[in-house]
Formats: sequence, C-alpha cells, structure tokens
Amino acid sequence: MNLYLISVLLFALSANLDNFTVAITFGMRKIKMNFFINLLIAVITGVGTFLSMWIGGIIGRAFPASVSNTLGSVILILIGLWFLKDFFKKPREEDETGQKEKVNLNTMLKDPEKADLDSSGTIDAKESAILALALTINNFGMGVGASISGLNICATTIFTFLISMFSITLGYRVGRGCIPKSLSRFVPLISGGIVIALGIFEMLI
Repeated sequence: MNLYLISVLLFALSANLDNFTVAITFGMRKIKMNFFINLLIAVITGVGTFLSMWIGGIIGRAFPASVSNTLGSVILILIGLWFLKDFFKKPREEDETGQKEKVNLNTMLKDPEKADLDSSGTIDAKESAILALALTINNFGMGVGASISGLNICATTIFTFLISMFSITLGYRVGRGCIPKSLSRFVPLISGGIVIALGIFEMLI
C-alpha cells in the first residue's frame, strides 16, 4: 500500500466514523434502515466530500504547491484538535437542565435517534437525507483541508462513498448486538486523532 492510498483511507475512515456510530444507535434502537437508505446517505456524503474538496482545490491553486500542502495539513491538524476539544468539553455540556431540545442538524449528530422525526421506527428517504446533510456539513472543513494538502478528489470521494456503505452496514449490525451507546461519545476522540495523524502524515510526505 503506497503512502498516497494511506492518506485517502485515513480521510475516508475519519469522515465515516459518525456514520458508523449513527448506525450503531439505529441498530440498538431497532430503527429500521434498508439498503436504499444506506445508499442515499453514502451518495450525499460522497457528493459533500466532492464539493468540499472542489472548494479546497480552488483555494489551493492560489498558492504554490509546497505552501498548499503545508496549509492543508495545518487545517487538518486544527480540525482534529477541534474534535478533541469537543470530546473533552462534552461532559460539562451534558449537565444542562432537562429541557426538551429542538431537533436540528447538530442534535441529530449528538442523538441520532432524533433523525426519526415521525417516531415511526423507520428512517425514510427524507429523514435520511437530512441526517446525511448533517453528517456532510460536519466533515466539510476536513474535505477542504484534505484537498488543499493534495489528496485526489475523485479517489477520496469514491473511498468515502464505499466506506460509508460499509460503515453504516457494520454499525447497524454491531448496534443490534447490544453495544453500549456510551461508547459513541469516544467518536470525536478517535476521529480527532485520525485527522491529526492525516495532517501530520500529509505534511511529512
């Protein structure tokens, strides 16, 4: 496996950790997801990756190649640190009073079962599209940074799509096996570590 492929895989894995934990939650709550819903989420995630990297490519062309690589790597490292900050900040944020929280893109990521807006026990096309949009927006900055650092848009988009399909399928099956939901809180920690590693890796190659 060459160094370039390692970078693409690191990005795709980090970008799909949220997809994996969302699917675990759905599996635990017995919220039904079919193949079409999985495919729709993967397509939207892939399109979001392509668009964010396309924007990153435009920004990157404004600088010499060496500067673009360093700039993109620094952006990835900063995003990784932001994920870590989110992880260590969460315990304090969870002490809020028990007021009913309005469902939006952010709350869907924190509590994925809220994506089932009509409480039907099944994620339909509209609900999955909204959820996928939340997942895509969450990874937008990472796509920009990855593109500036030199990752190929087409290869990264394809790998992100494929790993999204795999991670949602695996996460759903893992969730149905009664994996503790509390483990999902470690996603920002793992994702942040992977993104920081990707940034450092891109800076060195």
